[in-house]
Amino acid sequence: MAENGTAYSPEEKLELIKRNLQEVLGEDRITPIIKERDLKIYWGTATTGRPHVAYFVAMSKVADFLHAGCEVTILFADLHAYLDNMKAPWSLLQLREKYYEAIIKAMLKSINVPLEKLKFVKGTDFQLSKEYTLDVYRLSSLVTEHDARKAGAEVVKQVQHPLLSGLLYPGLQALDEEYLKVDAQFGGVDQRKIFTYAEKYLPHLGYTKRIHFMNPMVPGLTGSKMSSSEEDSKIDLLDTAAQVKKKLKMAFCEPGNITENGLLSFCKHVLYPITCKEGFTVVRKEEFGGNVTYKKFQELEDAFAKEEVHPGDLKVSVENYLNQLLDPIRKEFETPELKKLTSQAYPVEKKKKPGQAGGQTEEALVPSRLDLRVGKITKVEKHPDADSLYVETVDLGNGDERTVVSGLAGLVPMEDLQDRLGVFLCNLKPQKMRGIESKAMLMCASVAEPRAVEPLNPPEGSAPGERVFFEEHESGKPDEELKPKKKVWEQLQPDLRTNSDCVAEWQGNIMKTKLGNVTCKSLKSSPIK
Repeated sequence: MAENGTAYSPEEKLELIKRNLQEVLGEDRITPIIKERDLKIYWGTATTGRPHVAYFVAMSKVADFLHAGCEVTILFADLHAYLDNMKAPWSLLQLREKYYEAIIKAMLKSINVPLEKLKFVKGTDFQLSKEYTLDVYRLSSLVTEHDARKAGAEVVKQVQHPLLSGLLYPGLQALDEEYLKVDAQFGGVDQRKIFTYAEKYLPHLGYTKRIHFMNPMVPGLTGSKMSSSEEDSKIDLLDTAAQVKKKLKMAFCEPGNITENGLLSFCKHVLYPITCKEGFTVVRKEEFGGNVTYKKFQELEDAFAKEEVHPGDLKVSVENYLNQLLDPIRKEFETPELKKLTSQAYPVEKKKKPGQAGGQTEEALVPSRLDLRVGKITKVEKHPDADSLYVETVDLGNGDERTVVSGLAGLVPMEDLQDRLGVFLCNLKPQKMRGIESKAMLMCASVAEPRAVEPLNPPEGSAPGERVFFEEHESGKPDEELKPKKKVWEQLQPDLRTNSDCVAEWQGNIMKTKLGNVTCKSLKSSPIK
């Protein structure tokens, strides 16, 4: 329904549905449907990490779909989340589903979107049924390991020996289209291979090929680059105005750069479609020309490319509009019920109780439980009984010298390790590797194909024994030893990665020492083990 109360024509609906999408598969099938009835679309999200302002990019399209009269289903993919390296226990996933529903409703209400045709569904509401399970088996009898791995290449963590769960993931997403009885699925262009997989295999099961809508992959508000003096961060939907100001000040916004500019992307995909329909006003002092309004995004982008808009003025202006979006969400989450839900769904480190040993609770699954230290490899030699292993002697400071066995032979030249500094995980249970006990682990970034491994680099000037920590988790105390049965390392490791600047992070929180960020040489967006 148009804002003036009149209904959109099929042509207007189609234009609204397609706005700002990068690609549509099956576009020819849209018009015949919307001439007869409302289009049914689903968007899925795994309920793991906490939603942040980048979710407005997807929500702006959900808003377009709803304004165009579409019926929209938001799928909380709890089973997918559990299969994706079991990032969270079921109890937490259930709480996060409630948080996601509350925060998404608040986001859509903040941009005046009607919710009558919006519904929320949990994956486990139908994915554990007899019929769905039988279709999973039917699909597994048709799909090759090659096709399953290829389909998930952009969204499932890629390793040399993948878990079966990761190979099932694309098939489940394809079957969801049938079991949700939708006409179309919406997602990022990074899911294109899953969408083409669905188009190929659903007809083999006797099901209809669906339409697929794809958003472009856009940089976050902090951009894909940061200056060396600024820390990476993301803006939470519940951040205060002061926190928003601080984080936007750190955003990468190079004069004239329109290709790696998360602020401009946010203007294009969120602000112009939703809050700046009459134009985007850049706020600036009179001495610099005063405020100026750009009616269309292209005008703003062109002005920035010509350096007619200063990065500082763009940041202040985006800050103003962003706070307008966030204010209603913050207000809604001031209730005791939603405050409690937020703390339960995303628990933080709990303070030590009087008389309690240690300083951690079992429930706090946080990276401060890892004893990460800078170490210097003073000696390295081949393992006498294993061609793929090195045996290293490592100085971890304060007289702590340990033997470390690393599977780097053939991947990293021995001379590159001799006398170098690295980051070592020091509280894993010692483990014998072909007869030699390893008492720590050298942290490395790695990719499976082509096989490449790079040890992490502490900041220049680091010394053995210096603590390595993650921003927002500086105050925690490491476990004395990570008990194998608790699987703390196994649950934290999947979220350890390098970002697009080769900076190490955990869930977006930078790994660092007191001297700066921990990096690797060249492996971007790669797992750390």
